[in-house]
Amino acid sequence: MSAPPRNVAAVADVEASLYEVHKKIYPRAVRGWFAAWRWTLVWATQLVFYGGPWLAWNGRQAVLFDIAHRKFYLFGLVFWPQDIIYLAVLLIVSALSLFLFTALAGRLWCGYACPQTVYTEIFLWIERKIEGDRNARMRLDQKGLTGRKFFLKSAKHAVWLSVALWTGFTFVGYFTPIKELFSEIQSFTLGPWESFWVLFYGFATYGNAGWMREQVCKYMCPYARFQSAMFDKDTLIITYDKARGEPRGKKGVAGDCVDCGICVQVCPTGIDIRNGLQYECIGCAACIDGCDQVMDKVGKPRKLIRYSTTHALEGRPTKVLRPRVLVYAGILGAVLAAAGTALALRVPLKVDVIRDRAAIAREVEGEIENVYRLQIMNTTERARAYDISAEGLPGLHVWGEGTTGVPAATTRMVPVRLRIDAAQARPGTYPIEFVVAELGAGGVTVREKSVFIVR
Repeated sequence: MSAPPRNVAAVADVEASLYEVHKKIYPRAVRGWFAAWRWTLVWATQLVFYGGPWLAWNGRQAVLFDIAHRKFYLFGLVFWPQDIIYLAVLLIVSALSLFLFTALAGRLWCGYACPQTVYTEIFLWIERKIEGDRNARMRLDQKGLTGRKFFLKSAKHAVWLSVALWTGFTFVGYFTPIKELFSEIQSFTLGPWESFWVLFYGFATYGNAGWMREQVCKYMCPYARFQSAMFDKDTLIITYDKARGEPRGKKGVAGDCVDCGICVQVCPTGIDIRNGLQYECIGCAACIDGCDQVMDKVGKPRKLIRYSTTHALEGRPTKVLRPRVLVYAGILGAVLAAAGTALALRVPLKVDVIRDRAAIAREVEGEIENVYRLQIMNTTERARAYDISAEGLPGLHVWGEGTTGVPAATTRMVPVRLRIDAAQARPGTYPIEFVVAELGAGGVTVREKSVFIVR
C-alpha cells in the first residue's frame, strides 16, 4: 500500500497540533500583600452573600427577590414590576464601572471579586488543607489508587459538595424566604423548583470551582476576549520588567530573574507572565507576591514583576485622566446622580386606571355613570388610607365611598363609579384626572389621567 502524499500528511499534522491535551494546573500557595487583599475580598464578598438572606428588616427578610409575589425587598425599599427601570440602571452602572476600572487598572474584577475567582480560592484552600501543598498534590495524583488516596479524595469532594450545596441553598434563599426554605429542607417538603435551583447552582459551583477552574476564565468567560478593547498603554496591568530581568538565570550578567519559575507555579491559569500580557491573565497578582519573595531571598530589589503601564516601562509618563477614562467616569457619575435623585424623589404610591369595558357609560337615576377599576399600590411598609376623587368636569363626583385602605406593600383593586348630572352633560368624550391622596399630614398625592364618556 502506497504512502499518503506528503501534502496530505502535512495537513493531518497541522490539524492534530490544533488540539492540546489539557494539563492539570497545581497552583502553589503564596503569601504577600496582594494575596492578603484577595482573601480580604473573599471574606467580604462571602459574608455579604451568605449573611444577606438572614438579615431581618421590619419583621421580614431584608433582601428578598420575591418573584412569586412580584416584589423585590431591599432593606427599606420595596420594588414592583413597574420599577424595572431601576434594574436597567443597575446593569448600566455595573457595565460602566467594569469599563472604567478596566481602563484604569486592568482586570481588577477578575482577580479579586469575580465569583469564579473567589470560589476557586476557597476550593483550592480546602484542597491544600486536605491533600497538602503543590508537590504533595502532584505526588498524590501520580500514585495509583490506595486507601489513603481514596480517603483524601473522598474527604475533599465531600467538603466541596457541602460548600457548593450550601451556596446553592443560599442563592435560592434570595428568592424564597430562607427560613421557610430551611424548614422545608428539614421536613423534606422542598418544592420541585427550589430543589432544582439548589442542586443546579450547587453543582455549577462544584464544577466550576472544583474541576474547571482556569478553563472557565480561559475558554468560557467572554471578558477575556474583549478586554483588549478597553486596554491602552496607560492601563495599569501586571508586567514583567524585561530590561531588568533579562538575561535570566545566568551567572556573571546583570539580569535579576533567577528563572526559578515561581511566577508560573503560583499562577491559577498556568501562564508565564514573562512572555508578556496574555488574555489568560486574570490580574490576581499572585506572580507579584511570589517573585517578591524570591527577590527577598536572593537579596535583590522587589517589583521585578509589578503593576505598571506600558508607557511606564518605556520610560514615558502615564496619563491617568485620558479621554476614555473621563468619558466613562462622566457617564457613570451622571447615571448614578440621576438614579439617586429618582430614588430620593420616588413616590411610594402608584395608581393605574382601567376602564370597565363591559359598561362604557350608562344612565342611572338621572346621572351618567362610568365605571373604573383603580389599581392602587402602596409601596411602603405601613398600611395607608387614601381618598379618591376626580377632576375635569363640573359636577363630576365619586358615587359611593371615596376612601379606601391598602395594607403595607400591597396592591388593591378598587372599583370606582364616577357620575355627572345627565342634564349638564353633552355627548362626547372628556379628559379627566383621578386624584388619589393619602390621608393625613404630609401624605403623597398621585394624579392619573383617564376619560369620561357621555352618550
